[in-house]
Amino acid sequence: MQYVISGPSFLSFCAFAGVGLLTLLLAITVVALITPHKEITLIRQGNKAAGIGMAGALIGLALPINSVISNSVSLVDAAIWGAIAAVMQLLAFGVSRAIITRRGPDQIDAGNESAGWFSAGVAIAVGLINSAAMVP
Repeated sequence: MQYVISGPSFLSFCAFAGVGLLTLLLAITVVALITPHKEITLIRQGNKAAGIGMAGALIGLALPINSVISNSVSLVDAAIWGAIAAVMQLLAFGVSRAIITRRGPDQIDAGNESAGWFSAGVAIAVGLINSAAMVP
């Protein structure tokens, strides 16, 4: 009897999932460290704008990581392209932040949900474009 899932295929799954999750964790940590506000603290305090923005950042990072894992030829290839996706998301965050704070203090800190949605939208849009472009 032939099984669809073999030992080597399961190990490959574990390796690629591990690289993907590690890349996601590292990237979202960097995003949280470079932002001027403390997203996790704000989320714990019930700041919806911070929660929306962070969710968008996670989705925006996960989309290209998904594409990279689907198309990569090795774990190293997946890790490199995942890091490139993270850098692109950091640039997207910088652009959205510059637009949001153009007229005053940080809108995420202030709980402005529309700023959170805008930030999330930019992150997801950039993630979709990255996902389509990252085909090794």
